[in-house]
Amino acid sequence: MTRIVEVDVHDVRFPTSRTGDGSDAINRGDYSATYAELRTDGPHVGAGFTFTNGRGNELTCAAVRALSHHVVGRTLSELAAGPAAFVRSLTADPQLRWLGPEKGVIQLATGALVNAVWDLRAKSAGAPLWQLLAEMSTEELVACVDFHHISDALTPAEAAAILDKGRVGLAERLADVARDGFPSYTTSVGWLGYPDDKVRALARTAYDQGWRAMKMKVGGDLDDDVRRAAIIREEIGPDALLMMDANQVWDVDEAIVAMTRLAAFGPYWIEEPTHADDVLGHARIRRAVDELTGGACRVATGEVAANRVIFKQLLQARAIGVMQVDACRVAGVNEVLAELLLAAKFGIPVCPHAGGVGLCELVQHVAIFDYLRVGTALEGRMIEYVDHLHEHFEDPVRTREGRYLLPDQPGYSATMRPASIAEFSFPDGPAWR
Repeated sequence: MTRIVEVDVHDVRFPTSRTGDGSDAINRGDYSATYAELRTDGPHVGAGFTFTNGRGNELTCAAVRALSHHVVGRTLSELAAGPAAFVRSLTADPQLRWLGPEKGVIQLATGALVNAVWDLRAKSAGAPLWQLLAEMSTEELVACVDFHHISDALTPAEAAAILDKGRVGLAERLADVARDGFPSYTTSVGWLGYPDDKVRALARTAYDQGWRAMKMKVGGDLDDDVRRAAIIREEIGPDALLMMDANQVWDVDEAIVAMTRLAAFGPYWIEEPTHADDVLGHARIRRAVDELTGGACRVATGEVAANRVIFKQLLQARAIGVMQVDACRVAGVNEVLAELLLAAKFGIPVCPHAGGVGLCELVQHVAIFDYLRVGTALEGRMIEYVDHLHEHFEDPVRTREGRYLLPDQPGYSATMRPASIAEFSFPDGPAWR
């Protein structure tokens, strides 16, 4: 019986602001991770993290420590027997909940701990997380979901029906993804801080490497956005997909005006066109973009949506055509399961947000499970890919010709290399002296 005896928390930061990696219309920081290790009385260590953007990572680390008493002393079998109740103990902590509720630093910290528990479960089972989830019974998976505040949109019976249906053809889908990999797109070509020559060279290289879907950042000067879109479209041709991401910088009317010009470059979606919590604003933008493009361009959002309730409203309001979940922003694996099921209920494809520190490593498991048991189709589904910082993980993502390869190591691919933790620990690691 494995028991968690200690939680170690590390403030790990990478100086990405020096090169402009990850730069967009509103963010330019140092990609960072609040990294939690669950020490046990057994052979395995559970690893989990949440992604931040530099300053403020110390707040999330403190929040993980404040919540860790909900984990320390508990056995893995106890947590597995009541998974929704366990997550609720974190999100509904009678004092710390006030700092959310279910959003912000507390939600991020909850995600780090919950992800670490799932990593520990998968390691103990000797399976990668996607496999552990895909092989769970419908009853076990439904028990993982907290239906509180979403039962008006998704009931346990509806979730069970989706998961039962997902058993049909599972072996065939698994064989397909094992053979061909999972579709993805790259954001590495279009960071806003990159000069035009670098954008052109990266787009050309990515196309030569087999990528047929790429994303650029927009939301700076509109003339600059138009010029950069023309460069990328020229390099990738008319048939490759080009996505655009405004990172919430526009007002609603401003987004619609910007898209009247950017629509000329055939965007597959416009991501985060306005404030992440503005459900009705997203709905209005979606209607306008549908009219501008004849339905060819979708509205996508979700990377900073705080919880399942925001996703519920986006779906109920028909505000999005692509749903993006972040494996760390929400309260870890359990809440991601709720969001995948909501998307399936409303017929909206999920394309997880990645990049950052280790997000690619996590969301590959999410997307593959979604394909195997929930969404059951690849149409309209892709995982984001950013080609940096993978070398700091013991089980990094692998890609081939623009597709993720199936992870095969036990766990959630969340374990960081000890040397990387030591080198980039803030503020005393050698990288920060």
